[in-house]
Amino acid sequence: MRIERFSLALATPLATARGTIDAREGFLVFVDVDGIRGVGEATPLPGWTESIDECRDALGRARRAVATDGWDAALATLDDGAPAARHGLALALCDARSRAAGVPLYRHLGGEHTERVPVNATVGDGTVEETADEAARAVEQGFSTLKVKVGAREVAEDVARLDAVRNAVGDETELRADANGAWSREEAGMALDTFADLDVAFVEQPLAPDDLAGHATLRGGAVGIALDESFAEHAVETVLTADVADVLVVKPMVLGGPDRAREAALRAREAGLDAVVTTTIDGALARTGAVHVAASLSDPPACGLATADRLAEDLVSDPAPVMDGEVCVPQDPGSAPEPPNREVR
Repeated sequence: MRIERFSLALATPLATARGTIDAREGFLVFVDVDGIRGVGEATPLPGWTESIDECRDALGRARRAVATDGWDAALATLDDGAPAARHGLALALCDARSRAAGVPLYRHLGGEHTERVPVNATVGDGTVEETADEAARAVEQGFSTLKVKVGAREVAEDVARLDAVRNAVGDETELRADANGAWSREEAGMALDTFADLDVAFVEQPLAPDDLAGHATLRGGAVGIALDESFAEHAVETVLTADVADVLVVKPMVLGGPDRAREAALRAREAGLDAVVTTTIDGALARTGAVHVAASLSDPPACGLATADRLAEDLVSDPAPVMDGEVCVPQDPGSAPEPPNREVR
């Protein structure tokens, strides 16, 4: 097992509650399983996962465990508080094992399969006119599902923006909204009442991540409630048991790997919820791994996988580019092509 650090500049700085991010930093994880190479990506995002230093240290522990106790023991060292590190090693192992089996990763993961995954376009927080124009351009590019960022303005302004989008794109386009935990319970109630008239499918994280009780009072209505940031603080099983959401937003990097992300999506479906697979603005290897997770599910909804344009540079040429609002799932054995000119040592 070998790790190698990388840094990918963002096309546009990303503002978060913990400050502005100009680049996505992480580690490539190289493994050799019975003579078959595999590569994974561990790209932590503080606030969602461990820090970059914690990720490096966790991968170091896993590397030492491999030498003495094997791959399962190495993964076990990453169970406590290092989801990005576990993602990197789990993806590398899945990559090697699916290559050995001669199948693409999504078939190795099991279940029913799809070779094309629908994806949503994300519409940023602009003025009414800017939001409507951006939405219309996305539909012209072939997207049939749009996620509109809300919560940075007064509720009335966001209602006006969503109304303009609906008028611009017509009734056939699915609309979602993402509040990133910005609303109070009162504001969320007001927004959901008016969004119902605009046929908004669901709102991601309307309330603060720790307010599970508040989300419980909102779910089950005409506009669904999706939880996203809450998984940085609560386990999937906790959310499902508490009955606080209609949709789970499944991020493999946050949950600790493609295996755990698929398991979370299946658990959500068993509980009668839908699951939308997304990324944390990862590099191409993790992003393609997320595509395989979505493809391993029967009839996946539009997923948040159209994030390559958020990066100014990437690890490899995109193995799963977006075309007409869909991703064609790579059909070669494994997950994605290995980064060039790098050897497992």
